[in-house]
Amino acid sequence: MLKRVGEPPRSDVRYRLRPGVYAILPLGGNLLLTHQAAPDNDFQLPGGGIDPGEHPIAALHREVFEETGWRIGRARRLGAFRRFTWMPEYDFWAEKICSVYVATPARPHGPPSEAGHTSIFLPPVEAVEVLANPGDRMMVSRWMR
Repeated sequence: MLKRVGEPPRSDVRYRLRPGVYAILPLGGNLLLTHQAAPDNDFQLPGGGIDPGEHPIAALHREVFEETGWRIGRARRLGAFRRFTWMPEYDFWAEKICSVYVATPARPHGPPSEAGHTSIFLPPVEAVEVLANPGDRMMVSRWMR
């Protein structure tokens, strides 16, 4: 069973299963994160949902590129968690299955192509403090050990 982080599921809500992939991206003693202006103005591990029929590693490369503008290499799976949350950008409640990888930011290709995203480098200890999602914080802390 995957560790649940955040709020427990609500009995009055029907959740849609939403598998996703996220990346811890260390470079030069810092981590590459994404800042998303809307809907919540928060810092996140780059990543997102896996499209139907898409391989998780292909989704990881696509999502990191969209949210940071960077290409990545050498992705290896660190672990996974699940959380239950409202996704206002999609207008549904989701049971998110979040697989987290550690990868190398290989080369920047410009700014993020996904609207409202900005890439930022932060020291890992600071990243743990600012990441909005408790699962992201848990995985970065695990990686730091």
